[in-house]
Amino acid sequence: MATSTFKKVCTLLSLFLFVHHVVLSSNANSASAEEVIALLKWKNTLSNQTQSRLRSWTSLPNASANSNYSMDLCTWFGISCNPAGSVVRMNLTSSGLQGIGGSMNMGSLQLSRNQFTGSLPESICHGGSLQNFSISNNSFKGRVPQSLKNCTSLKRVFLNGNQLTGDISQVFGAYPNLIIIDLSHNNFYGKISSNWGQCLKLGTLKMSGNNISGIIPPEIGNWIQLHVLDVSLNHIDGPIPKELGKLTSLERLWLNGNHLSGAIPIEFNSLTNLEFLDISSNKLCESLPHNLGNDFLRLNHLNLSHNNFSEEIPISLISLFQLSKLDLSYNSLTGEIPSESNRMQSLEVLNLSHNHLSGVIPTTFQEMHGLLHVDISYNELHGLIPNSKAFLDAPLESLQGNKGLCGNIKGLPPCKNLSKNGRHKTVFVIIFPLLGSLLVLFVFFQVLLILQRRKKDQHPRLEQSDKDEGGSLFVSSTFDGRKMYEEIMRATEAFNDIYCIGEGAYGRTYKAKLSSGDMVAVKKLHQLLDDDNRSQKAFLNEIKALTEIRHRNIVKLHGFCSHARHSLLIYEYLEMGSLARMLEIEEDAKELQWSKRLNIVKGVAYALSYMHHDCSPPVIHRDIKSNNILLDSQHEAHVSDFGTAKILKLDSSNWTSLAGTYGYIAPELAYTMKITEKCDVYSFGVLALEVIMGKHPGDLISSVKSSPPSIEMGIQLKDVLDQRLSLPTPQVEAELIRVAEIATECLNDLPESRPTMHMISKILAAAQAPSCYLQLEPSFE
Repeated sequence: MATSTFKKVCTLLSLFLFVHHVVLSSNANSASAEEVIALLKWKNTLSNQTQSRLRSWTSLPNASANSNYSMDLCTWFGISCNPAGSVVRMNLTSSGLQGIGGSMNMGSLQLSRNQFTGSLPESICHGGSLQNFSISNNSFKGRVPQSLKNCTSLKRVFLNGNQLTGDISQVFGAYPNLIIIDLSHNNFYGKISSNWGQCLKLGTLKMSGNNISGIIPPEIGNWIQLHVLDVSLNHIDGPIPKELGKLTSLERLWLNGNHLSGAIPIEFNSLTNLEFLDISSNKLCESLPHNLGNDFLRLNHLNLSHNNFSEEIPISLISLFQLSKLDLSYNSLTGEIPSESNRMQSLEVLNLSHNHLSGVIPTTFQEMHGLLHVDISYNELHGLIPNSKAFLDAPLESLQGNKGLCGNIKGLPPCKNLSKNGRHKTVFVIIFPLLGSLLVLFVFFQVLLILQRRKKDQHPRLEQSDKDEGGSLFVSSTFDGRKMYEEIMRATEAFNDIYCIGEGAYGRTYKAKLSSGDMVAVKKLHQLLDDDNRSQKAFLNEIKALTEIRHRNIVKLHGFCSHARHSLLIYEYLEMGSLARMLEIEEDAKELQWSKRLNIVKGVAYALSYMHHDCSPPVIHRDIKSNNILLDSQHEAHVSDFGTAKILKLDSSNWTSLAGTYGYIAPELAYTMKITEKCDVYSFGVLALEVIMGKHPGDLISSVKSSPPSIEMGIQLKDVLDQRLSLPTPQVEAELIRVAEIATECLNDLPESRPTMHMISKILAAAQAPSCYLQLEPSFE
């Protein structure tokens, strides 16, 4: 029998997974002793525990190079042979293998979901016959070998779930035979080059969760066989290219979590086979296309949330009869909810929250018997809640923020009958037009007044009060600065301890009720007896940070006073106090159910993402902890206490003195004082675990760092959940697992290996089905 030859190709492996590849000569027709020896040599490079899993990998005595081992070799665990008896595939996926592999040659390798370590070898595609390559869900580091760029034989490539890096425009080439490639959740950067347009057979392309930037190139229109495209959770900007409309075979499209701007191109009309579309968490604007529902007749998942879409919900949207999930939240949509929505009989999940929708909720929702979950919070809706199971079973959080809603739901006021008999109706009909006319005039003058205020409030005004013996300076965009200092002194009885609601390193905070009825929180900074200027520096830092940022999850600064006796900061008053206080008190902690805790984590992530990525220059908080997260009456999180905040100067080294709180400080600050956004990311990871556990994670942080970043392989969720709450539902549990996984990544000792708050916030904000993040195992059959 002819002898098959082996050429060394891979010195595979690094954390979690490993790849393999064997190139067989064309005249090979049976497994030889050389094949056996090659496989056994590779087995010997693995750990002892791993070798025990490959007990079936044993050689026969007195083996010679010409012996036929086909019957023996092809019965080994994970080995597949062709009809002639030669090895063509090794599949050791999820075998719990670990160690550093040697080198072999094969036609394809599935070593996903193991625990290998090391870097990818330079000679991966030696011989030029590598077709199937899978190392997904491992911890390979470093750059992709140059040989892979020129490997034109590639058909299926799975590199997802590792820590690979490199410029995506340079490390990958043109692959004329490529059918599927998954590069998701690595550290690739750079722009998507026009070379990718030469992959004409491409059916699936996934690049999510990297640091890819630039625009989506127009060459994307060449992928006419593409079925799946996922470039989510990157830094891609510019408009959505109109060439995307050429991909008429496209079925699933993820563009979410980027910086895309402009409108949805009209060429989207051609994507008639689309079943899943997510373009959430971008900067898209203008109105929604009015023919959006006329063309996507197969669409079952549509997520347009976290953008800047305006105007009304197009009536054509109701033509999406197959739609099961619709998310239009966090936009600027106006007008009423279309009463024809009941035609979407397949709809199960509807999220219209955080818009400017007005009017009543259509009673036609009562006809949507398949609707399971609905969220209409934070709009301008009023009237009776429909007699629909989705609304009647909805948590109060899904309805809050609409001052005019009423109904037989706990937490909502009952609806009052406006007319008990015909006489009342007649009076109503007569008086209503008169009231309406007066109301129009009132609204007109109110609008003029608001517009005048907005012009004044675009920048805080500087006011000098009447000079007294101490002199005072007040800056405000809300209150009358000339009277504020006296108001605060009166309301707090000159800062009597009975009004104190908290104390920190730089000052004490008091509750003050103004004569107008407004409640505010006043931070009085400590007056130091020596020449130390830390208090004044903290005062100026907080002012500088808060007067330039506006975000719903950042505490609002009404103004500040600089007086000879006191330096004061005046904030909005948040009723529930700090997160630390609520977690410490058992009764309050039980009130923080899992859904509220998840919203708290998301709120903090949104605030930090805004500070790091939307402020110019970026703002670093430097003291994220549960004491500095304040909660309003709806348990919405607000980041506070910017006394140690640092405004990053892009042209400076950003070195500073140590700031922060023990237990939350990033480890690199122990040996370097350089401040980066990743310091806040580490603190966020600690805070996220604290919210889940109900207490500071303490020593658990060390065990998390030493474990793989998977909740199943590191900490068990059931072991860390706050025992004061009942177990979460499966859906909530999945979100808690996601938060725990993110927190684990944030606690990486290497700052550059931590995710950005932009990426974290987009992952948490993307309200999509679990399958959107589920990494499916590749199949080379």
